[in-house]
Amino acid sequence: MMGAVAYLGSSPIALSQQAPLERIVFATNWKAQAAHGGFYQALADGTYRRYGLDVVIRQGGPQVNNAALLPAKRIDFLMTGNLLHSFDAQKNGLPTVAVAAIFQKDPQALLAHPGQGYERFSALSRAPTVFIAKDAQFSWWQWLKQRHGFKDASLRPYNYSLGPFLSNPRSVQQGYSVAEPIYVERQSGMKPIVHLLADHGYSTYSTLILTHRDTVATRSEVVRRFVEASILGWVNYLYGDRRAANARMIADNPEMTVAEIEAAVSLMREQGIVDSGEALTAGIGAMNVARVADFYQQMVEAGLYAADEVELSALIDTRFVNQGAGLDLKRQLLGTAKDKANLQ
Repeated sequence: MMGAVAYLGSSPIALSQQAPLERIVFATNWKAQAAHGGFYQALADGTYRRYGLDVVIRQGGPQVNNAALLPAKRIDFLMTGNLLHSFDAQKNGLPTVAVAAIFQKDPQALLAHPGQGYERFSALSRAPTVFIAKDAQFSWWQWLKQRHGFKDASLRPYNYSLGPFLSNPRSVQQGYSVAEPIYVERQSGMKPIVHLLADHGYSTYSTLILTHRDTVATRSEVVRRFVEASILGWVNYLYGDRRAANARMIADNPEMTVAEIEAAVSLMREQGIVDSGEALTAGIGAMNVARVADFYQQMVEAGLYAADEVELSALIDTRFVNQGAGLDLKRQLLGTAKDKANLQ
């Protein structure tokens, strides 16, 4: 790993001149894990503080409903899943808006056993057994049926236990591409085949940063600083020294281990979850309205929404992204890594 770089992007705040730190409560949608790493990085290495922010990360979990706190203004920012959550919020009239999409690819995936003829994604629709959780059955499973020919006859409930999948070599199972493959290999010694839905047309962004519309209207400078600092946190987390961030996540979620976090980071980089597509030129967090509209149309065709049910123009605000934040830092970190490798 490389040393962290103190980089403040295009608009640094001089420590000697800054006003008192502005307290920000940022809530995640689950317990601390590698998929939250960039936010913890910006906290651990002082990036948020250098941007004039005193950030508190409030982790989610099975008994925590952080999503309900944002419309009530009890938190400032919320990390949510994919665009389906934003579609539902807009449909239900909630005053929230996405201001960044940290993941260019949703990590939702289908896992299969090697040597069973499932090396090609198109073969999965012929699997006799596909384990899918109840919530997914009413969302992206409908997309799989409409777009890729999957059948309800093969559907079996996934109860978040790997046992049924591991005991049935001809089965297929849903999984988070940066988590379940690690657990499968750890429990069975088998390296599963992983088919990322994003690589087969499931074009949603993921790990979006949401805030209240009033926050954008009245505190746009705070939104800009939080988004940019978070982007830099993600660049440093992926390409720099992430040990302090990992330690903070483990403190919040002792179920995690350094080995598990590091394996997940490797998968995030390998699969291009964060830094791919538009992010390569526009910076991490990039979003565009055309892609949102394309994904919404796919969901309409899958029967999840009516054509005019969601006002897409109010769904995202791209003013805080797409400006290349973190690209110079990334080049600097990768250059440092290359120089170190050449000296070894």
